[in-house]
Amino acid sequence: MTTLELPASMVLHDRTGETATQPILYAFALEELLCRAIGKAAPPILHIWRHPRAFVMGLRDSRLPNAVEANEWLLSQGYDTAVRNSGGAAVPLDLGVVNVSLLLPKSAGDMEHRKDFDLMVALIRDGMSAMTNQIDQGEVMGSFCPGEFDLSIGGRKFCGIAQRRQLHAISVQAFIIVEGLGEEKASLARGFYERAAGSASPKDYPVVASGSMASLSECLQIELSAERFTDNLVQMMAVKGARVQIPRDIPGYPSEEEIHSMMELLKQRYAIKQ
Repeated sequence: MTTLELPASMVLHDRTGETATQPILYAFALEELLCRAIGKAAPPILHIWRHPRAFVMGLRDSRLPNAVEANEWLLSQGYDTAVRNSGGAAVPLDLGVVNVSLLLPKSAGDMEHRKDFDLMVALIRDGMSAMTNQIDQGEVMGSFCPGEFDLSIGGRKFCGIAQRRQLHAISVQAFIIVEGLGEEKASLARGFYERAAGSASPKDYPVVASGSMASLSECLQIELSAERFTDNLVQMMAVKGARVQIPRDIPGYPSEEEIHSMMELLKQRYAIKQ
């Protein structure tokens, strides 16, 4: 089990209060630019954020035969949709989901990605240590966005982790379902794939099963809000030396114009294709 050892200069950027102002692509554009700044010697950052109603697809999801029609179905229900440039598959987001990203420098020749996943797992375990020590790691069959670094309690997944690697920086991204009903999110993901799959083989996309997903509140049978979870995480990071900072105090923080330009670039580069 990896021990959580964070860089001494780690900065904590908590955007969980900005829940009604930005499109879903904003967070991914921001992280793309922050990673570029970190690659030029800006400090590593822990970015925490939420979105009120979004559905984020993986690259393979966006290439499914009927992805355009499935995307239109999501838009008709008021979901903001996007294709992310990191690994993994589709993830529904709402205010009960806390997104945590570790933005770290990397050497140009560093090809070992497991240690970065392990660091995120250690961070989440530490952040939840006062609540439980019964977190399992390993792919949860039937979950959405399945992977080796799924985190679960009692066989139900509450967290998935993906990576985005640049030449000199890396973003390790986790979604953590803190409150609400995991089955509702699983049903939405299942509905997307039922519409998007078309003639694709079930090997080409996750087959989302009932009972595979749950929120931490459901897993632990406690009342746990996203706000409380975030506060616990921020306090734990502060104890470990991370400094909470606002944008103007973070070296290399991009301007709004730069972020929106990157959003347009990502939208064009990762557009859903028929």
